Amino acid sequence: MASRLPLLRRISKLLRPLPSSPVRSSRALLLLGSSRPSHSPWSFASSRRFCSDPLNLPHDSQGAAAIDYRSVLQEDEFHRIANSTIHDLQEKLEEYGDIVQIDGFDVDYGNEVLTLKLGALGTYVLNKQTPNRQIWLSSPVSGPSRFDWDFNAQAWVYRRTKANLLKLLESELEKLCGEPVNIS
Repeated sequence: MASRLPLLRRISKLLRPLPSSPVRSSRALLLLGSSRPSHSPWSFASSRRFCSDPLNLPHDSQGAAAIDYRSVLQEDEFHRIANSTIHDLQEKLEEYGDIVQIDGFDVDYGNEVLTLKLGALGTYVLNKQTPNRQIWLSSPVSGPSRFDWDFNAQAWVYRRTKANLLKLLESELEKLCGEPVNIS
């Protein structure tokens, strides 16, 4: 904090109006984003924006999907949907383990964390993140992902890629294990 104090003092002096003039100094105007042309070394600041605009991405864009905060799950509803998803996954993965012949295949659920061990092929970890109302997945194939409940799709969807949790798991497990799986 002490190292920032001199910088903050200099900035406040620049922004303070001159006693003889009601207008701020030209340097302060430039720092505030004035569009007045200048050849000052501070003129770069006039082209900089200090706040961001909404992205306004089209629905089919590759960017992250926007969160509709009106539809954020209440905590009890989140637990009901997330627990149901995780328990259904556990059952289906245990059945899948009977079909595939992989050394080290193991499904474990404890402390609200679902772990799928595939021996040398890697480990999946799936858990709830209650404060965010998300299910987090750690995958040996695609890495970490955070899934939000999509009311329209009635599915857990990763906003960044718009991937469906269950479809992603089906695809990755089939590639890793060589056997199709139906968990959705």
